[in-house]
Amino acid sequence: MIGEGQKAGAFQRGISQYPTINDEAHLTTADDLAQIYGVPQDSSFLRIGSVASSNSIPAMVDINRLVTRHSAVLGATGSGKSTTVAGILTAMSDRDSYPSARAIILDIHGEYRSAFKDRASVFRVNADPKAGERQLYIPYWALSADELLQMTPFQGITDADRASVLERIRALKVESLAMQERSGVTADTLTVDSPVPFSIHRLWYELWREVLSTHTVGPNSNQSRETEAVACDEEGSPRVGDIMSVQPPEYRALTSGGDDRVYSSGSALNIRRQLFATASLLRDPRYDFLFRPGPWCPSPAHANLNAQPESDLDDLLSSWIGADRPITILDLSGVPALIQSELIGALLRLLFDALFWGRYLPEGGRQRPLLIVLEEAHAYLSAAGNNAAATSVRRVVKEGRKYGLGAMIVSQRPSELDSGILSQCGTLFAMRLANSTDRSDVTAAASDNLQGLFDMLPSLRTGEAVVVGEAVNLPMRTLIDVPRPEGRPESDDPVVHDPAAETGWNAPMEGEDYQELLRRWRRERATEGGGREKPQMKETAGE
Repeated sequence: MIGEGQKAGAFQRGISQYPTINDEAHLTTADDLAQIYGVPQDSSFLRIGSVASSNSIPAMVDINRLVTRHSAVLGATGSGKSTTVAGILTAMSDRDSYPSARAIILDIHGEYRSAFKDRASVFRVNADPKAGERQLYIPYWALSADELLQMTPFQGITDADRASVLERIRALKVESLAMQERSGVTADTLTVDSPVPFSIHRLWYELWREVLSTHTVGPNSNQSRETEAVACDEEGSPRVGDIMSVQPPEYRALTSGGDDRVYSSGSALNIRRQLFATASLLRDPRYDFLFRPGPWCPSPAHANLNAQPESDLDDLLSSWIGADRPITILDLSGVPALIQSELIGALLRLLFDALFWGRYLPEGGRQRPLLIVLEEAHAYLSAAGNNAAATSVRRVVKEGRKYGLGAMIVSQRPSELDSGILSQCGTLFAMRLANSTDRSDVTAAASDNLQGLFDMLPSLRTGEAVVVGEAVNLPMRTLIDVPRPEGRPESDDPVVHDPAAETGWNAPMEGEDYQELLRRWRRERATEGGGREKPQMKETAGE
């Protein structure tokens, strides 16, 4: 028993009087269903499809509760999850009904860029400008110190070495602030976590000189007058290295004695191995979006080490969550898997902090809520993991409601998700699930006792969902509205054999040439255009 209503009155959840023995029972008619589910006329209710038992009755969800109370779209591979997400976001981004709607999709497989061509801004590591894509940059200096160290080889250093590295980062930020003032922060209030530009290449270079340099002391001199023993090339020029191309200076080898002896720096920092690994990381073009973030890169191509970036974080936030288009797709398919979880955690923390501190402004979360869609969430929100992404998502689902930050968790394996995160999702879109463990986790996460309803999950059709939770008046079995073919994600199954078309296994093969495949593999680009190119940035370091 889920509710009651009179013939002339509205249906409501809850039972005031239970039926008795010998009371009449009637089949539910279409008019009864229309009264039960209701058809609200105001735009605070969003149509996502139709009631499965009566196609004439629209399935409506409360958009306020759907966004701020969080939601989850759960279903096995091929059940229609991505299409469901695309359909919901298409309805949400209708400019006539919701002119200031905004949502961010963290797309780790690059599925959604074809689904919202007319209403989404696509940011990608290997952007193709001809396809309307924009380069994804995430400035390293916008991250907290802990987040930055987690993405570098400095993650596992001792507490003493870590404190020393953090102090050097803060000193570089203070120096940067002296060169150019930043609103909202001064040298007295600045911390190592303040989002103030500094050069990580300079940090690496100065630490290298401190730890790995050798020194000389001339005759009748003492060690207070030591000089770096920089090696010279065949023409006698010192090999001081190059900061932006991450070429370290070269030093003379140690000697055991003599008037012009060469000795080590004697630094107390034990980070030699980390400095070699960091140099390799900074030279890796796959990380350019982070460590050479375009207009947000300090000292990109200038002789002045203290040169400031062309843009500040307000430009970055405006491009992501501004009013240009209602949906922003952050395509993370080109991000190295090694830092994917940490990067997602940093992105969510950055967005949370921005909307939290600006919550009373028109751009803030309370005035203009933001929905964050987390695709393939089981990949980084594991029940057994305690990574940066899981930490940030827990904060969003527990506290985000108060500050206008909502989450939509999308996953094919509910049993692999953190149960604490799933339990915070107020609305569940449960699609076809054959695995009994997955169904049990969905049943446990639902607010109602719906074991019988969830028993039908294995038999649901593609694109059909059982919707339960705060955004609906009562649980309903729904056929989700399918977007237009050109507005669907690239998540459909490839065709193995189609008798009506020469595609798949029945297509004739007339010679094979894998050179183009190899070229795109090396460029890490599945389509023509775009691709990764090494930025032309060079800066010579002086003493």
